[in-house]
Amino acid sequence: MIVRTLKRLAVLGLLGLGACSNGGETSIADGPAPDPGGWRFASGKMPSKAEFAALTASCQDRGGALDPCLADLGLKHAP
Repeated sequence: MIVRTLKRLAVLGLLGLGACSNGGETSIADGPAPDPGGWRFASGKMPSKAEFAALTASCQDRGGALDPCLADLGLKHAP
């Protein structure tokens, strides 16, 4: 009886872990690094690839269009 209960708990635990997975979705870290070319901070400095990746990931979490979100975070298109 204890073994049967443990098996059921193990199956429920595995189902719970499966429900928490991302379903094969890729994140910005899984794909190619985003290109910060064409974007500048208000100071005129071009963001590093790591900074730009963090900002684009933040925009992806928010949802919606990327360009307005990056503008809200202080980036603008370079002239």
